Amino acid sequence: MDLKEDALELHKRNRGKLCVQSKISINKENLKLVYTPGVAEPCIEIARDKNKVWDYTFKGNTVAVVSDGSAVLGLGNIGPLAGLPVMEGKAILFKELAGIDAFPIVLDTQDTEEIIKTVKNIAPTFGGINLEDIAAPRCFEVEERLQDIGIPVFHDDQHGTEIVVLSALMNACRVLKKNIADLTVVISGAGAAGLSIAKTLQCVDINKQICAPINNLILCDSVGIIHKERTDLNESKAKMLMYLNRENKKGGLKEALEGADVFIGVSKPDVLKPEMIKSMNENPIIFAMANPTPEIMPDQALKAGAAIVATGRSDFPNQINNALAFPGVFRGALDTRSVRINSEMRMAAIRALAGYVKNPERDQLLPPVLDKNAVGVVAEAVKKAAIETGVARV
Repeated sequence: MDLKEDALELHKRNRGKLCVQSKISINKENLKLVYTPGVAEPCIEIARDKNKVWDYTFKGNTVAVVSDGSAVLGLGNIGPLAGLPVMEGKAILFKELAGIDAFPIVLDTQDTEEIIKTVKNIAPTFGGINLEDIAAPRCFEVEERLQDIGIPVFHDDQHGTEIVVLSALMNACRVLKKNIADLTVVISGAGAAGLSIAKTLQCVDINKQICAPINNLILCDSVGIIHKERTDLNESKAKMLMYLNRENKKGGLKEALEGADVFIGVSKPDVLKPEMIKSMNENPIIFAMANPTPEIMPDQALKAGAAIVATGRSDFPNQINNALAFPGVFRGALDTRSVRINSEMRMAAIRALAGYVKNPERDQLLPPVLDKNAVGVVAEAVKKAAIETGVARV
């Protein structure tokens, strides 16, 4: 069977990938403890002191993976039911890599206010909220307005992508002996991931801990290069103009890549052509991360002269995937009962993930996704940053 048939057969055979399993084997003797009448005792204690919910329930080790199905992988607005397999997949990665109990929750609404209200209403059950596959610009407002609900709310398409891309770029520069500050970087895709990567590359408070902001950053959306004369930009894109396109280039991806050092793709399949790579600077870095089909296949990119090629897929070498970030980030946040995940915690994750690979190579910039030791290193860095910045409760 091919990949399509194998994937469908696995999901059908197992009727999904997730189940609920009890921590306790119930018998006649302990039934009185796990349910009535004994279950009333922790209820009474929590009613007296709400903080005891962390001691007596699973709240402190649970994450809701919440999506409205509006931006699923590279498949677009396919809706909540079609997005459910992805959320199940995220949930099992949380469990397998970080020991976190995660629950997929897909919402039958794409209304900003309804999403915010629903997340607030379910928050008492969980220790954290992983927002997933919510389209831009709605995703930015949803995440921002949920920052003060008392538990971490983290949009993985933004920040998980930002963490793994910046970590990989740091290590690519180590391999090629390039200075990240001197690079011209082109990002294809101005949705949640593209805008978040751009902000992280240019925000001084974060980049002080890496280097100076990069030499030049060009962001392309479906229309073309974002530049100062564009009148069709939404608020999120327009706010980025102060950081972008120093030379005010115009045109499409082809024009953007002429003389560039790095291509970061978080857009759609097959938009990067071999001739575009040939027009880039010497030893170009290509991160083609559209899923499930990248902007260019690795063999084509290498043949066109790319020095380093990475994708988001697990069946190609050099995977750059959010699964290297979100399990460790949430593990660190949950272990400290943090009220939010701030930029310092994200920056700590970037440095930890990049530094974990002592000797990066052209075809291995980051650790394998299933490396649980990497999860632990990221978690420890996040915990330390949470404590130092005062968002930890323990």
